[in-house]
Amino acid sequence: MKKVQLAQVKPYEAAKHFGMVALKLHGKEETGTQKFWVGLSHFLPGGGAEFGASPTEKVYFVLEGEVTVKTDKEEITLGPWDSVFIAPNEGRSILNKTNKPASMLVVINY
Repeated sequence: MKKVQLAQVKPYEAAKHFGMVALKLHGKEETGTQKFWVGLSHFLPGGGAEFGASPTEKVYFVLEGEVTVKTDKEEITLGPWDSVFIAPNEGRSILNKTNKPASMLVVINY
C-alpha cells in the first residue's frame, strides 16, 4: 500500500494543454502502478486541451465544475460526478467553458 498526499505531488507539463495544472497521483514512478496511471487536472476558466488522439484508453471523472469534451462525433458536458470513456485513438478536445475552475480525475492505461 502506498499513500499519496496531495501536498507532496508535483505538477507536470501536459502536452497540448492550456490554462490548467496537471498532477500525477499514481504511476510507475510515483507509486509503482504498472497498468495505468491516475492524474488530477485543474482547469481554469477557458482552460483545456487541444484536439488530439493517443493509443491509450482514458477515463475522465469530473470532481468539481464543468468541462466540455468534444470528439469527431459528439460534444458532451461533464459536471460533478460525471465521467466519460475515451477509446484508444479516439480524438478529443477538452474545454472549461465556465467562469469557475474545474477539477477532473484522469485514468489512463500504459
